[in-house]
Amino acid sequence: MIASVRNTYNSLFSEDKYRAFLQALDRPHPGVIEFRVAETPVFVPQTLLRQMEETCSYLLELIEDSRFKEITERAIPANYRVPSENDHPHFLCFDFAVSMDEHGQLQPQLIELQGFPSLFALQVWMPECYQFELPVPIHFSYLLDGHTQESYLDLLKDILIGPCPKEEVILLEIKPHEQKTRIDFYLTQDYLGIRPVCITEVFAEGNRLYYMRDGIKTRVQRIYNRMIFDELQARQVELGPIIDLTRDWEVTWITHPNWFYRISKFLLPLYHHPHVPKSYYVSELKQLPPDLDQYVLKPLFSFAGQGVIIDVTPSDLDAIPDPENWILQRKVPYADIIQTPDGPAKCEIRLMYFWKEGDPKAKPANNLARLSKGKMIGTRYNQDKTWVGGSACFFEPGRR
Repeated sequence: MIASVRNTYNSLFSEDKYRAFLQALDRPHPGVIEFRVAETPVFVPQTLLRQMEETCSYLLELIEDSRFKEITERAIPANYRVPSENDHPHFLCFDFAVSMDEHGQLQPQLIELQGFPSLFALQVWMPECYQFELPVPIHFSYLLDGHTQESYLDLLKDILIGPCPKEEVILLEIKPHEQKTRIDFYLTQDYLGIRPVCITEVFAEGNRLYYMRDGIKTRVQRIYNRMIFDELQARQVELGPIIDLTRDWEVTWITHPNWFYRISKFLLPLYHHPHVPKSYYVSELKQLPPDLDQYVLKPLFSFAGQGVIIDVTPSDLDAIPDPENWILQRKVPYADIIQTPDGPAKCEIRLMYFWKEGDPKAKPANNLARLSKGKMIGTRYNQDKTWVGGSACFFEPGRR
């Protein structure tokens, strides 16, 4: 996106350097990364970063509003509601398509947002590997808000572990060693000492939770929650008996499961902003938009792009059994903006915000990027193409 930097990077790139990058990325946990990692990071100009951060500030105004919980009460499915919700999420993520405005200038368009963790550890290790093995300008940074790697990891540790012994903090997931994102779990353990634990390994005594750590019964005081409750329900028979997560256990959730529903695609129809595509709750549609082909149909609470229908027809809408859980969102024309040796790639950028307990506002911390040459963005797509997949942004020097 910065022509001079892109041209220099592409001219200095080689397949040998890319293989060295992948080998470095793989070194801490060989064979764990199953998704495609792109040949290049994304070089983001300050103008685009400012637009994204200003849009995030607008989005956060609603989330910070004293009436926010009242507004989003119906977003939480009754059978997934968890007690002892805190005042705000610890983590927020905002996904932007990189598009062009009518004047041919770069602009971000919000695709979705979530009150849920992301690849906070991998997105330290991956940029470090990019910087070490590939021709990334040394004066560009992947971190936001003035963070260094040390201050970023210190903040993440403070949010996740707080005053507890690290042994009493777990990263909770469903079969964590089978998840495609498990590299992030292992790197979290490397950086912070928090172990990934399967929900089937957690047991209760009274109102407290425990797990076995090296053969020793260990209390769980804080849960770094990485579970998607929809997946938990879908795999219930396979998993067998597990603790009832809707009970009021003596634990602190980081971040509390209710925020996954409150801060989600559920909010999109409530926003009206030039960088937020028009969205509608399907259940509230009086009539279909005349240009239905210019919309995508999305389930509110799916993850990683699952269930999205790109080429929508009236019959797709008629077939929805639960229209209250779906939105129509105006399509965003992703720009062919990343120049690569075999044709341009599209780009989506996720800005990651941290909200430490006691702080008045969430603050930007890190990012990830995804490159694509097809209809869908995501590491599970475009497997037969090059210069696509998971990546990271490096931001032009200036205000962060």
